Amino acid sequence: MSERINLNADLGESFGAWRMGDDAAMLEVVKSANVACGFHAGDPLVMRQTVATAKRCGVSLGAHPGFPDLQGFGRRRMDLPAAELEAMLIYQIGALAGIARADGMTVTHVKPHGALNNMACADAKLAATVARAVRAADPDLILLAPVLSQLVIAGREAGLRVVEEVFADRAYLDDGNLVPRSQPGAMVHGADACLRHVLAMLEAGALISINGKRLPVKAQSICVHGDDAEAVATARALRDGLQRAGYELVSIPELA
Repeated sequence: MSERINLNADLGESFGAWRMGDDAAMLEVVKSANVACGFHAGDPLVMRQTVATAKRCGVSLGAHPGFPDLQGFGRRRMDLPAAELEAMLIYQIGALAGIARADGMTVTHVKPHGALNNMACADAKLAATVARAVRAADPDLILLAPVLSQLVIAGREAGLRVVEEVFADRAYLDDGNLVPRSQPGAMVHGADACLRHVLAMLEAGALISINGKRLPVKAQSICVHGDDAEAVATARALRDGLQRAGYELVSIPELA
């Protein structure tokens, strides 16, 4: 029997007249979509259009909540009181859940976005706030969290099902965190390079850092950022390469 793995993408990140990525093409390739909920990107119409396309393509839906930072695309650090952040996350998850319900779909997972995700990976208290908000919104939701992160630990401690992911197009530090985008080498460029990066980690059963350090992990899901100009080509290369390597691509609910 083939080993199962998920391919996901961050989508629905257009806003009004501003267009980001090729969601329609990506949804033909990936198995799960993390849909922006209006705080860092996205708007109600974009959310509904993304949900409708995901339904047509048979792609599972996740909420992708972030900091209230449209100008910074959710990539700027913010220091918010825990109660306020928890309410913001519940609000965003609920917004996508309502739109999904109107189209006969269900939100099955949550993946924090950008700076919120990065900060919660390293900060146990922040990770616990995120996990608490997800559970409060719906205890049946799956938390999609980076391998080796405080989010994985907090999600499990909160009683959530957790699926662990790695990034196809991002490089890692020796401690397992992502190389900051402000530093050289943070991004893995090109479809072939991303595929080699992913297959090397899967074969090793480890994160492979920018310095070659190996940190043992069990990656269940691979993420491609939908806002990159090469995103669709990268997703296709990953899908085809993973299938050639003997993996069966499935949705996040099928893993959890």
